[in-house]
Amino acid sequence: MDIINHILTIASFVILCIMFLGPLAFTAWLYLHNRRQTQSSLLRGKHWFLGILRYLIEKVGPELRFYITDDDNAGKPISRVKFIAIVKAAKYLNTLISYGSKRDFAAPGLYLHNTLFPTLAGEIAVDQPAPIPTRKYVIEADTLFMRFEKVHDEKVRPWLLADEYAITVGPGAKRPWRLKGLIGTSGMSYGALGPNAVSALSRGVGMAGGSWMNTGEGGLSPYHLLGGGDLIFQIGAGLFGVRDKQGRMDWVLLHEKARIPQVRAIEIKLMQGAKIRGGHVEASKVTPEIAAIRNVEPYKPIDSPNRIPGVDNVPQLFEFIERVRETSGLPVGVKLVIGGRDGLDEFCAEFRRRGTGPDFITVDGAEGGSGATFKEMADSLGLPIYSAIVIADDTLRAYGLRDKVKLIASGRLHLPDEQAIALALGADLIAAARAFMITLGCIMAEKCHSNECPVGVTTTDPAMQRALFVEEKMYRVVNYLITVRAGLFSTAAACGLISPTQFTRSHVVFKNADYTVRNCADLFPRPPAR
Repeated sequence: MDIINHILTIASFVILCIMFLGPLAFTAWLYLHNRRQTQSSLLRGKHWFLGILRYLIEKVGPELRFYITDDDNAGKPISRVKFIAIVKAAKYLNTLISYGSKRDFAAPGLYLHNTLFPTLAGEIAVDQPAPIPTRKYVIEADTLFMRFEKVHDEKVRPWLLADEYAITVGPGAKRPWRLKGLIGTSGMSYGALGPNAVSALSRGVGMAGGSWMNTGEGGLSPYHLLGGGDLIFQIGAGLFGVRDKQGRMDWVLLHEKARIPQVRAIEIKLMQGAKIRGGHVEASKVTPEIAAIRNVEPYKPIDSPNRIPGVDNVPQLFEFIERVRETSGLPVGVKLVIGGRDGLDEFCAEFRRRGTGPDFITVDGAEGGSGATFKEMADSLGLPIYSAIVIADDTLRAYGLRDKVKLIASGRLHLPDEQAIALALGADLIAAARAFMITLGCIMAEKCHSNECPVGVTTTDPAMQRALFVEEKMYRVVNYLITVRAGLFSTAAACGLISPTQFTRSHVVFKNADYTVRNCADLFPRPPAR
């Protein structure tokens, strides 16, 4: 017993030494280390401890601002109000709020023009086939420190467009594409997203029906095909998925990909809102599987060129579009960013001269996101989405092409009111990316390029992917899609319409800082023919 007591005494002494001397030793090491280093003046100087504190605050600053100090509407790129609305749609199948809006009504902005006599539920032109099985969260108790939730099975109505309002893309193509949902995913590549994220999106979009998933410029992966839903196959400047070993276009490979039944359209990506250049993927994310899909070397960084090789003017672009259409038999579109009022003039003039061109144009606003880009490109190149939609719609109408081309709008259009305004200004369809990432669990950690996404969305690291449980997140994708569809129909009904496809500029008004109001039909009048 004396020996045991002796051992315990020694052990207690050692523990006390570690508790008191350990921090002192670590502090002394920090001091000496910082005094010797030459990279940071603050750490090297007299107030070295402030340098450490500054780094800690800088490290956790974004989280502190988002959850504690920032106004609910101030967060960027997505405010806390909108972030929570997306999460509530995905988890709880609603966007209900209490007490009132947090929007700054004194600031200039766009508003939807409601009517005195809204459309009744029984008058809405909506297709409601068999209910969709899903799962939603139900809060049983919400305390200061804990939230107790249970997942309940649920069946929801799909909120599809009625047949007479369905959207047909490429009616003259060998395989036209008919859509009964207005919302789909924007381009998110396998490689930028991990396999679990792509799988959950694919399965969720497929379960919701009537929607689509854009493969992004990284090519078609097996995970895109899991859900059985419609796919837009995107061809970027790197030609990933349809290129040979030398990086040249492989037309035989394109023909093979186009024969896959789920592939319903081809999108040629010229540029995107967050970067007027090709994509970038860090070497750590380029696994052998991703490298095989893209036909590149594994574990080497991927940098796409700024444009498709051999396509450096409008006539060459139209020749490329035509060959893609002939090879694939599918509707073909282009994704672009508009930089000014004359941005599409040469494009539309060539279209009219030839009598043929793209079946759809995806207009990406400057607000668009990306896993990796340069700040100067994200901040200042290209126009915001609402301005871009108006220019695209006006230019197509001026050249007599509007009935030949569908417009897909992309760029921070997350919620039904934002999407309704985009449709009213001239868009036919809406594509979203970050909203779908949030349904998968994205917390806006801004580590998309690093392969260290803490919630497993934008990582190909097997250990980090484990955070994203596909069989749970796929239901959040379904719930978000269904909720925004229902919200679009409700918003249309409040404006006196029977379908959200009926929105026009007359349904949107702009309120200025002095509280004067102008209808957007007057603010943006239809252009004369050219």
